[in-house]
Amino acid sequence: MRMWNINPKVMCRQHLLGEHVEMHMFKGTIEKKKSISGYLKNGLVNIGQIKLRHDELVEEMKRRGFNHKSPMLKFKEGEEMVTVDSDKNYIDLLNRCEACRMMIK
Repeated sequence: MRMWNINPKVMCRQHLLGEHVEMHMFKGTIEKKKSISGYLKNGLVNIGQIKLRHDELVEEMKRRGFNHKSPMLKFKEGEEMVTVDSDKNYIDLLNRCEACRMMIK
Protein backbone atom coordinates (compact mmCIF):
# COMPACT_ATOMS: atom_id res chain seq x y z
CA MET A 1 0.00 0.00 0.00
CA ARG A 2 1.12 3.52 -0.67
CA MET A 3 -0.04 7.02 -1.36
CA TRP A 4 1.56 7.94 -4.69
CA ASN A 5 0.51 11.55 -4.21
CA ILE A 6 1.10 12.47 -7.85
CA ASN A 7 -1.29 14.00 -10.34
CA PRO A 8 -3.99 11.35 -10.95
CA LYS A 9 -4.26 12.44 -14.60
CA VAL A 10 -0.88 10.83 -15.36
CA MET A 11 -1.73 7.53 -13.70
CA CYS A 12 -2.82 4.50 -15.69
CA ARG A 13 -6.13 2.87 -14.89
CA GLN A 14 -4.50 0.17 -12.75
CA HIS A 15 -2.55 2.59 -10.57
CA LEU A 16 -5.43 5.05 -10.28
CA LEU A 17 -7.88 2.39 -9.12
CA GLY A 18 -5.22 0.68 -7.03
CA GLU A 19 -4.38 3.81 -5.06
CA HIS A 20 -8.10 4.46 -4.56
CA VAL A 21 -8.52 1.02 -2.98
CA GLU A 22 -5.42 1.56 -0.88
CA MET A 23 -6.83 4.80 0.59
CA HIS A 24 -9.82 2.75 1.78
CA MET A 25 -7.44 0.10 3.12
CA PHE A 26 -5.43 2.67 5.08
CA LYS A 27 -8.64 4.12 6.53
CA GLY A 28 -9.87 0.68 7.57
CA THR A 29 -6.54 -0.25 9.10
CA ILE A 30 -6.42 2.98 11.10
CA GLU A 31 -10.02 2.59 12.28
CA LYS A 32 -9.21 -0.94 13.49
CA LYS A 33 -6.33 0.61 15.45
CA LYS A 34 -3.77 -1.53 13.62
CA SER A 35 -0.28 -0.18 13.15
CA ILE A 36 0.80 1.45 9.92
CA SER A 37 4.10 2.54 11.44
CA GLY A 38 6.14 0.91 8.65
CA TYR A 39 4.26 2.91 6.02
CA LEU A 40 4.76 6.08 8.04
CA LYS A 41 8.44 5.39 8.63
CA ASN A 42 9.00 4.87 4.91
CA GLY A 43 7.01 7.96 3.89
CA LEU A 44 4.38 5.95 2.02
CA VAL A 45 1.30 7.64 3.49
CA ASN A 46 0.31 10.95 5.06
CA ILE A 47 -2.52 10.13 7.42
CA GLY A 48 -3.87 13.68 7.37
CA GLN A 49 -4.34 13.56 3.59
CA ILE A 50 -6.04 10.18 3.10
CA LYS A 51 -9.55 11.58 2.54
CA LEU A 52 -8.29 14.47 0.42
CA ARG A 53 -6.26 12.09 -1.74
CA HIS A 54 -9.23 9.73 -2.05
CA ASP A 55 -11.37 12.61 -3.28
CA GLU A 56 -8.72 13.66 -5.83
CA LEU A 57 -8.57 10.11 -7.18
CA VAL A 58 -12.37 9.92 -7.37
CA GLU A 59 -12.50 13.17 -9.33
CA GLU A 60 -10.17 11.67 -11.95
CA MET A 61 -12.06 8.38 -11.94
CA LYS A 62 -15.30 10.22 -12.71
CA ARG A 63 -13.57 12.30 -15.40
CA ARG A 64 -12.62 9.02 -17.09
CA GLY A 65 -16.19 7.76 -16.84
CA PHE A 66 -15.67 5.24 -14.03
CA ASN A 67 -18.59 4.47 -11.75
CA HIS A 68 -17.58 5.32 -8.17
CA LYS A 69 -19.67 3.81 -5.38
CA SER A 70 -17.38 3.89 -2.35
CA PRO A 71 -17.46 7.32 -0.75
CA MET A 72 -15.06 7.94 2.08
CA LEU A 73 -16.71 9.44 5.09
CA LYS A 74 -14.66 11.47 7.50
CA PHE A 75 -12.77 9.52 10.07
CA LYS A 76 -10.45 10.24 12.96
CA GLU A 77 -7.17 10.26 11.14
CA GLY A 78 -4.73 10.70 13.99
CA GLU A 79 -2.06 13.22 14.66
CA GLU A 80 1.05 11.86 12.97
CA MET A 81 1.90 13.70 9.76
CA VAL A 82 4.50 12.35 7.35
CA THR A 83 5.68 13.88 4.11
CA VAL A 84 5.18 11.73 1.04
CA ASP A 85 7.94 12.34 -1.53
CA SER A 86 5.85 12.98 -4.65
CA ASP A 87 8.88 13.56 -6.88
CA LYS A 88 10.43 10.23 -5.89
CA ASN A 89 7.09 8.47 -6.33
CA TYR A 90 6.61 10.03 -9.77
CA ILE A 91 9.98 8.70 -10.94
CA ASP A 92 9.32 5.31 -9.33
CA LEU A 93 5.91 5.01 -11.00
CA LEU A 94 7.23 5.97 -14.42
CA ASN A 95 10.11 3.51 -14.09
CA ARG A 96 7.82 0.62 -13.23
CA CYS A 97 4.75 1.24 -15.41
CA GLU A 98 4.72 1.57 -19.18
CA ALA A 99 1.02 2.51 -19.14
CA CYS A 100 1.67 5.45 -16.80
CA ARG A 101 4.57 6.60 -19.02
CA MET A 102 2.17 6.59 -21.96
CA MET A 103 -0.33 8.73 -20.03
CA ILE A 104 2.06 11.70 -19.88
CA LYS A 105 2.92 11.72 -23.58
